Amino acid sequence: MKPPYVAGHGLLDDQVVVITAAAGAGIGGATARRCLEEGASILISDAHERRLEESRIGLEREFGSGRVIAQPCDVTDEAQVRALFQRALTHYGRIDVAVNNAGLGGTRDLVEMSDDEWDRVLDVTLNGTMRCTRAALRIMREQGSGVIVNNASVIGWRAQKGQSHYAAAKAGVMALTRCAALEAAESGVRINAVSPSLAMHPHLVKVTSEELLTELTAREAFGRYAEPWEVANVIIFLASDYSSYMTGEVVSVSNQHS
Repeated sequence: MKPPYVAGHGLLDDQVVVITAAAGAGIGGATARRCLEEGASILISDAHERRLEESRIGLEREFGSGRVIAQPCDVTDEAQVRALFQRALTHYGRIDVAVNNAGLGGTRDLVEMSDDEWDRVLDVTLNGTMRCTRAALRIMREQGSGVIVNNASVIGWRAQKGQSHYAAAKAGVMALTRCAALEAAESGVRINAVSPSLAMHPHLVKVTSEELLTELTAREAFGRYAEPWEVANVIIFLASDYSSYMTGEVVSVSNQHS
């Protein structure tokens, strides 16, 4: 049974949040909505320009004009990443939170995987997170404050067949989070990560077999997958002052029992 949706409590009142891969119905889209419900103004980004514009229009229609802007960004392109964070800084005057959600998966046994397949997943999921963390940190260091939340995955801890590229990338995101957090602490910036297990959204259904989804769901203690907004709630916690003494942590959003 799905849990009841949690109302906003003003946890991000007057904050400015940048969210990558925020178009559509996945974790990024849910995070954008939760940020608005918690009082933030946001810049949403995605590599898919049409979906991004549709998301911006929908959020602006629901939450009013002035709190939502959008900019396309391919996180594998350093110039686009820099332009993304500069747009937020120019428009809002500061960046309080960056949520690095962009990632790319797939299923392929290692012996059948090409270098291009490996490189593409690593470049989007790990290198893209690094580029966005670096760009945000440069701005936040000058501000003397800020929060960065990276999206990792329990697959960075747990083995799964056909996921060597994605698992390596997500384990790298965890290590990046811990090391960058130590560097950022002296500037008053916190960096943490969430590590979801199975959050269902339309894109996952397209790239994952029904048999595997059934198997993964059966491993969950509650016997169901997470709603994207349940992961977003933990991202909101890490972005808010409720986690003011946390940095360099990877928080599992999971109830797997095996």
